[in-house]
Parts: sequence; C-alpha cells; structure tokens
Amino acid sequence: MTAARSGVGPGHLVVMGVAGCGKSAVGQRLAALLALPLIEGDHFHPKRNIHKMEQGIALTDEDRADWLATLGGELARHPGGAVLACSALKRAYRDTLRAAVPGLRFVHLAITEAESLRRVAERPGHFYPPSLVASQFEALQDPAGEAGVRVLEATAPLDDLAAQAARWVGSELGL
Repeated sequence: MTAARSGVGPGHLVVMGVAGCGKSAVGQRLAALLALPLIEGDHFHPKRNIHKMEQGIALTDEDRADWLATLGGELARHPGGAVLACSALKRAYRDTLRAAVPGLRFVHLAITEAESLRRVAERPGHFYPPSLVASQFEALQDPAGEAGVRVLEATAPLDDLAAQAARWVGSELGL
C-alpha cells in the first residue's frame, strides 16, 4: 500500500543533531524523497541569535525559546507534513516542537565531537564558528530511547542517511 493510496502521508519529521552533522543536507534529500517541503531552521533564527553565534557566544534556552516556537508554528503550517532541519538538542526543545505537531518524529544524526569540529571548520561562509561546537555537545541530551526517534550514524553517505530515514518513516506508518 502506498502512502498516497492509503491517505496517510509521511507526516512531520525533524532532522536533528549538533552543528556539522549534516542536518540541512540530509533534510534536503529526505524532503525530496518524501515529496515534502523542507524547513531550514537556521533561516528562522532572529538576528540577535545569529549575531551572538557570530561572536562565538553560545545560545541559551531563553535565546532559543522564540525560535523553537516559530519552528513549531512553521511545522504546523504544513498539515500535509514537512521536514525540519533543526538542532533540537534538548528534550525540552523537542517537546516544544512535539507540542506544536503531535506525532512528530526525529531523525538524530549522531556524530563525534571531533568530526563535528572538523566539518564546522571546513564550512565556508556559515555564521556558526568552530569555537561553539563544544557547547553543542554540552547541551545535547541524547534522544535515543524517546518515542518517535531514530538515531543514525552521521558519517554514512548523505543519500544513504536520507534513504534510511525514509524507510524508517515508512515502516513506522506501516507502508
């Protein structure tokens, strides 16, 4: 049974993880595979948050609160489903997003701190500096074991990660 014939779509997903794990790249591929819109979380940061990060200042829970509420609203604006690329580092952040869209699923792209630092250092023109990578790992509350979460090893090829995530979503929905 296909999703289209059953009337059941893939729903809403968050591709999450620390800086440099591949959220945006996997999110783009996954959204294309599932024929869903992509919401790039970085595009919704207020200017004050971007300025702080450019200055090497880690964001606080307070800095992220309005951003997460906005992202929850963006997900809810797409009743047919959407893929969100967002760090969603803490359980409380994930719960904020879950409150906006019941049944929300998360694909956590797990990566080591050393690999994250290497990748962030190689990104040209991004506002997020390598000096903040450690703060991401300090904030990360591993989502493994939470309902609706699939953990994938972020060092796998991007297309493979997107395909694994798409298969997982299909199996979750019984497709």
